[in-house]
Amino acid sequence: MTEDHRARLVGINHIALEVGDVDAALDFYGKIFTFELRGRNEDEDGTLTMAFIDMGDQFIALSRGREQGPDDHRHFGLVVEDRSQVEALARAAGAEMVEGPFLDFRDPWGNRIEVVEYRDVQFTKSDAVMAKLGASPEKTKKARKEIAEKGLS
Repeated sequence: MTEDHRARLVGINHIALEVGDVDAALDFYGKIFTFELRGRNEDEDGTLTMAFIDMGDQFIALSRGREQGPDDHRHFGLVVEDRSQVEALARAAGAEMVEGPFLDFRDPWGNRIEVVEYRDVQFTKSDAVMAKLGASPEKTKKARKEIAEKGLS
């Protein structure tokens, strides 16, 4: 075959995190980030088993049932408009801060999160999504260069 039939990656729809208690996870993340719930699932007893945190056109799915230990290197990056308060808010919420060159922390269940600012990354959102989020579409010179080099401007 000369034609490539592999699927092209175009983005991430959502991240699924296992947590010990979904209500407690919503409380923890709500102390650090402003968000809206996209939805929630309960079992037949009414116990919250999953919750979906909106991030514009993507989401985080919090799922009850984490059993493994803390993540050492495995992590995911969250993009925020302004991360200047995130470290203090994460500490106050009980997060374990991870030493290193980036703003990383672990939630109470061991999920490792890295926090970056929207203006610093080549990741882009449509004007409609940025308007819905009430966020600035501004980018740093370095991020604009990376976006241009990829032909995304």
